[in-house]
Amino acid sequence: MGVTMTMTVTTLMQSEIPGLKLSARGKVRDIYDLGDRLLIVATDRLSAFDVVLPTPIPDKGRVLTQTSAFWFKKTAHLVPNHLLSADFDEIVRQLPGKPALDRAAYDGRMMLCKKAKRFDAECVVRGYLAGSGWKEYKKSQSVCGHKLPAGLDEAARLPEPIFTPSTKAEQGHDENIDLEQLAKIVGAGPAKELEKLTLELYKFGADFMRPRGLILADTKFEFGLLDGKIILIDEAMTPDSSRFWDAKLYRTGTSPESFDKQFVRDYLERIGWDKNPPGPALPSDVVEGTSRRYREALERLAK
Repeated sequence: MGVTMTMTVTTLMQSEIPGLKLSARGKVRDIYDLGDRLLIVATDRLSAFDVVLPTPIPDKGRVLTQTSAFWFKKTAHLVPNHLLSADFDEIVRQLPGKPALDRAAYDGRMMLCKKAKRFDAECVVRGYLAGSGWKEYKKSQSVCGHKLPAGLDEAARLPEPIFTPSTKAEQGHDENIDLEQLAKIVGAGPAKELEKLTLELYKFGADFMRPRGLILADTKFEFGLLDGKIILIDEAMTPDSSRFWDAKLYRTGTSPESFDKQFVRDYLERIGWDKNPPGPALPSDVVEGTSRRYREALERLAK
């Protein structure tokens, strides 16, 4: 399927690349500005409830990079994207000064990308009733302005996938908004196009995953403008940006077995953490279980 399964036991919590300008250090990714291009390094940091935890998840950054590269290639016929290369040797050849990078640390976790002007919104799509959508539905029988049928259970499949955008917060929580509010941020024309592209990408991804035993419950995308055209940026249908469920274990009325960081969230809820920084260290069984879930999600996609 075109996925290079580059996995090691090396972890990377923070990248340091001599000679390159660090543009941003996000919750998970370190971004280097190369002029008209960006180098994006996915670390093994994990954030939960908007707090970066102190414990790395082995191979997490590699899974995110290789999953995104997989989907960028698969969905290029739907919308162009920012990916130029995810190949270690090719990227190093193109970096200014050709820095000597530790292959064990960096191979499989870097993407060289075109730089675009980002839309300041998260484009979220929900095909199932879960997470904050389920909590809102219980109160109002609607999700982000979408009125839904009465009597739906947790994890129920929605009659149709719904577009539920949110603001993009650099710090703290994103806030759910409706299409009208999105239009005020990005413009009416782009808002409708972002809705269309988001729903198309979700349908493609969900249809692709189904025969591989995965349910794509929900996911989020980011888009940008390059030469006046909308392109897909950041990441695509990864365990960080999506809710993946095991189709064999799927049941309504409960939170299904997932291949994402819900495993960590559940642990943090159990121990009663107040969700304020600093985050607690994770025990080895939670680290191993999370790393295994991330790997398995990519392995199933790559079948």
